[in-house]
Parts: sequence; C-alpha cells; structure tokens
Amino acid sequence: MNRIAPLRPLLPLLPAVVLSALCGTALAQDASPPMTSPMTPAMAPLRTVQSFDAIADPQERSRALFVEAGRVIQSPRCVNCHPSGDRPLQGQGVQRRLHIPNVTRGVDGKGVPALRCSSCHQAQNNVASGVPGHAMWHIAPREMAWQDLSLAEICEQLKDPKRNGNRTLAQIHEHMAHDTLVGWAWMPGAQREPAPGTQAQFGALVDAWIKTGAFCPAK
Repeated sequence: MNRIAPLRPLLPLLPAVVLSALCGTALAQDASPPMTSPMTPAMAPLRTVQSFDAIADPQERSRALFVEAGRVIQSPRCVNCHPSGDRPLQGQGVQRRLHIPNVTRGVDGKGVPALRCSSCHQAQNNVASGVPGHAMWHIAPREMAWQDLSLAEICEQLKDPKRNGNRTLAQIHEHMAHDTLVGWAWMPGAQREPAPGTQAQFGALVDAWIKTGAFCPAK
C-alpha cells in the first residue's frame, strides 16, 4: 500500500502551516498584557511646543524640546526596530526580548531569503492574529541603532549624515512627522502600548527642536 499518496494533497499547505506556527509564536512573545490602569506614564500626552516658551535660553529650550520628543524616540515602539544587533526586539519594559522567531536583518533590513519580515508582517495589522503590519516593515540599518544609547547619543546620531541615512535635518523632520511606518507606533494593535502623544505632536516637537538650533541634551 502506498502510504505517501494520501499526503500529497496536503504538501502545498505545509509552508503556510509552518509560517502560521512561526507567526503565532511571534505574537505570543510580543503581545503585551492587558493594561490595568487608564494611563501609564509613558502614555501621558506629549507637551505642546508652546509649553516650552517660558524657557528663555534658546539652547536650553532646544534641549528640552528634544527631551520631550525623546519620549517617543526611546519608546519600545521605536527602539524595538532600531536594535544594536541583527535581530529586532519585541515587548516593552522588562518584557523586552529578542524577536521570536529568529529573524535577522539581512542585506536590506527586511530579513534573510529563508525568513523575510513579510512572511509574517503583512501590509497592515492583522486583527485576528494580532501580528503587526505595514507595507514597508523592516528594521533600521545598524548605523541607526538606538538600543542601549543615551538620548544625548541618539540626538548626535540623528544629526550625523553618516549615521542617519544621509538625511538633512529637514528630511529627519519629514521622516518623523509624516512617514507612515513611523506612524505605526501610534496604532500598534494587539494591546501594545502606543508611543506617547500623536505623530503630529511628535513632528511639531522635532520641528521646533530644529528651529531652535537642534541642540542635544547633556551626556
């Protein structure tokens, strides 16, 4: 009796089954616990640009604006995709961990041929599975790593064309204020804690920081 023949119709389904298992594992690792309070400190609204007008010294005002914008920059929604190594991070706070499954950046930041980011992350958040998504899902280049850097170090990095994707400060503002992948940080789905404030508020803080001289916080 041929015991293989009955399995042949199922063989084309195996890749989908394997990917489903992998993506399900990723969700189990990344899902945040239900929020038990109406608002955590990280979720508190961002301060408005106008609230810094009382700081008379333009340099000090510039530094203070960046510190407030840094609440977004150093949030898990941003740092998890700006890792210092070749694997993105998942979770937040003490729950932060290396991405499961073991995906690595690859040559284009979108994974290696055998396990692309798009294998799990589709064009938008998957409500049924909780797996986050965006059409351009990828991790930042290694030179743009924010993990384990101080806010002052990140600030200097953002101003360095060799470490910011060869962007001008105006292009940095455009990226942070309008890029839709950056915007995902405020609608991450699956009970993940979003970045503080809104993308518009964040963009306004970055714009004001640049216009006041783009000074960085003390080391």
